[in-house]
Amino acid sequence: MKKQPSSNNRLLFQYAGLATQLLVSLAIAVYAGYWVDKKIGWNIPLLVWILPLLVVISIIVKTVKDTSKK
Repeated sequence: MKKQPSSNNRLLFQYAGLATQLLVSLAIAVYAGYWVDKKIGWNIPLLVWILPLLVVISIIVKTVKDTSKK
């Protein structure tokens, strides 16, 4: 019998790590934006929207850079 290649498991763990990093980063960005907006006292939750957007853009850029090498 042939064994499954270990590269599939490595790839699975790599994508699971990326998903975890995305979720944790978004949660921290939303909380930080909410906290700063509350501290400043703005009526519009501006940073609650901007910080997660920056996180998503940076994760996409990182993913493109990581996958373009292969």
